[in-house]
Amino acid sequence: MRTLYRASLVRTLAYPQTAEWVLIDGRHVQRAGSGDPPQADRVVDLPGATIVPGMIDTHVHLTGTGLALDNDDVQRARSAADLLTIAKERAARGAGVVLLQGFDETTWDDPRLPTPEELDAAVDRPLVIRRADGHVALANEAALTQAGIVDAPGLDRSPGQAFAGLVTQEANNLLSRWVMQSLSEHHVQDYQLRAAGLAASHGITTIHEMSMPHDTGERDLAVFLEHRESLPVDSVVIVATMDVGRTIELGFGSMGGDLPVDGSIGARTAALVAPYADGDGSGITYHDDDQLAEFFHGGHAAGLQVGVHAVGDRAIEQVLTVWERVYQALDSRERRHFRARRHRVEHFSMATGRQIERAAMLGLAVSVQPTFDLTWGGPGGLYEARLGQVRAQEMHAIRTMLDRGIEVGSGSDSPVVPLDPWTTVHALQMLHDPAQRLSRFEAIRLHTLGSARLAYQDEKKGALAPGFHADLVAYESDPFEVPDVLGLSPILTVSMGREVFAA
Repeated sequence: MRTLYRASLVRTLAYPQTAEWVLIDGRHVQRAGSGDPPQADRVVDLPGATIVPGMIDTHVHLTGTGLALDNDDVQRARSAADLLTIAKERAARGAGVVLLQGFDETTWDDPRLPTPEELDAAVDRPLVIRRADGHVALANEAALTQAGIVDAPGLDRSPGQAFAGLVTQEANNLLSRWVMQSLSEHHVQDYQLRAAGLAASHGITTIHEMSMPHDTGERDLAVFLEHRESLPVDSVVIVATMDVGRTIELGFGSMGGDLPVDGSIGARTAALVAPYADGDGSGITYHDDDQLAEFFHGGHAAGLQVGVHAVGDRAIEQVLTVWERVYQALDSRERRHFRARRHRVEHFSMATGRQIERAAMLGLAVSVQPTFDLTWGGPGGLYEARLGQVRAQEMHAIRTMLDRGIEVGSGSDSPVVPLDPWTTVHALQMLHDPAQRLSRFEAIRLHTLGSARLAYQDEKKGALAPGFHADLVAYESDPFEVPDVLGLSPILTVSMGREVFAA
């Protein structure tokens, strides 16, 4: 089936740069051109519209994103009292575990969190409230007991050893796996489908699904793989595992992905060189150098792309040091092919100029989340509170990464921040450090061609050129020229030749 899409303007991000129509043959672009169009089995006229390549989000958690759609009230909460009220309302709706997701106390006027006593009094059965970044949870005694984690590392305790309310580190992972198992397979599938539909409605045609078995359990991945082909967006699956054999068995070309080397700045678990400005300690790392070296070398030797999550400057330092150690162990022939692997680092938020240069020397690729900066950067934001003004100012040096030749792609880390590429584009144009800001064209290119390169799809996705996947989106206005892209919504989304959203 050949379908012709005609519009007032087509932005190809290829040659020719602009066109008037795109001819699709099944799942692929046959040609983009101007003037008299070729014959087609079907013609779709979009007068006045602009067609652009579909966006690619390099960091998504589908189940969590779908779950977040049922937690708008939690995201809007502005106090501990709000959270407790929502918890009581949820408990009144039915039986079972009460699960809330998405609070961010740094947006509250009073950042005081509910006490264990308040959590116990609010709900008389298991209650779990997960922070937006997923690295911290609140839980009552019933949840801790039924999850079997009363003695697990990561339970915040007061000097008298009473539970102080926060669940982090290993305890948080165990609690998360337990609570996710309380969801039926039908609910997991529905959450994933709703999240993929949300992506399509925002003009995203491909996602990099960051599967987290240590956090959501193996079932979450199994459910996703069962209906992956029927989802409205194409997907690249990257599992947070160190098991090379399992990755190869599943047929994946990448592994690790969002596998944490450290935590998050909001939870004060990101690993820092210097202590946090507003609390004790300097965060944590989850693996020693030898463990990481074995993982990196094993994945690389197996021909896989290897990735990890690293936010803090100390975590980034560990990742770079270990990759340099692996690189130095290769012979000259193997080193020539090392860069082509595009081993990934997710976030890379606090990278210093020297660390960026070392990453460029190794040929590492970086998946950035610019909306983090829009949400928590700038004067008075979370970064400044946690890190102080100097370190906060150096966050998200995306322009520097590009200038040094690093392969950079863009993602959201939804549900941590919204699954909306135009919010991301806006964030890239408005980075808190003016020296790091990108132009509209650069920002869109990063979210299309740049993101495609992170998954070796630079000859398949990110542009409308012959042989590329038929991923295109039509808008009433030209996204390259509108004064403000915030709130931009497509009138049609086509993913792999399928019309998956229409306004």
